[in-house]
Amino acid sequence: MSAHDLASVAQAMVAPGKGILAADESTGTIEKRFTSIKVESTEENRRAYRDMLFSARGLGQYISGVILYDETMRQKSSDGTPFVELLSRNGILPGIKVDTGAKPLALCPGETVTEGLDNLAKRCAEYVKMGAKFAKWRAVITIGSGIPTATCIRANAHALGRYAAICQAAGLAPIVEPEVLMDGDHTIDRCEEVTEWTLNAVYDELYANRVTLEHSVLKPSMVISGKSCGSQAGVDEVAQRTVRILKRTVPSAVAGIVFLSGGQSDEVATQHLNAMNRMHAGKLPWPLSFSYGRALQQPSLKAWKGSPANVGAAQAALLHRSRMNSLACLGRYSADEEKQALAA
Repeated sequence: MSAHDLASVAQAMVAPGKGILAADESTGTIEKRFTSIKVESTEENRRAYRDMLFSARGLGQYISGVILYDETMRQKSSDGTPFVELLSRNGILPGIKVDTGAKPLALCPGETVTEGLDNLAKRCAEYVKMGAKFAKWRAVITIGSGIPTATCIRANAHALGRYAAICQAAGLAPIVEPEVLMDGDHTIDRCEEVTEWTLNAVYDELYANRVTLEHSVLKPSMVISGKSCGSQAGVDEVAQRTVRILKRTVPSAVAGIVFLSGGQSDEVATQHLNAMNRMHAGKLPWPLSFSYGRALQQPSLKAWKGSPANVGAAQAALLHRSRMNSLACLGRYSADEEKQALAA
């Protein structure tokens, strides 16, 4: 893919009012989600579930791209259409998760480094042939007693830099995902400090690895109170602090920013995104959008319950959440909108 094409893909990923559906759960993660609805995690059930998501009519109105897992990339719809083709036909960019997961970081108890650089160039070339337009790599930063360490931040930032360079060389636009986990009892102040540290390290490494920022998208976590913290910051405070850190650390050349939901509830993730766009409309160098997994899929998963008879209701739930987040991208989401849509 040419530089022009990579720029076009990155811009299309963050088109106005559109975001990304993360459907790249590993086999282990999807098994946990299926267990919650008492459905066995067989390859056919996983295929049927993804088919339900991807074939929702009108999804392309709100979703610019879908991140796939290796298994899903190779699967087909019930009518025999490859998922990659089905998405492309509906105006949705197919993407692929290329990391192989977070593994324990040597000599750093309680911390991980994401692996998958071995043979990455070869795998990217195969995914490009299969029709992938962009890729994703997730780094995990944990806040706790004495962590994160500089070792962990540096190792994960370097891996993200290497990954992004390899992707661009292969013709894939990289999503760079450094997630500062919500897990823990840390304050929002501590989250803000660690997020700023992490993003500065990441952009140092992207520069060192000669990554073209215009051909990349950032997928950060929001600056938020730890899940177990006794004092939970409100929606506006999260929005203000998150944007403040992004303005300090993210170069204006980056094509766009798509937030991960990171364990937030469906509606709270939407409220936070909406507040950022409402407060800062037209004042930021990059669009702020979403790349949600569970926060888009959960209502749909509960409605589906593994039954073909529930496909229509499950697709309606997906379209509803996608539309709510589309409105949030434009700063136009409201609780009334949520209620009216659900009552319709």
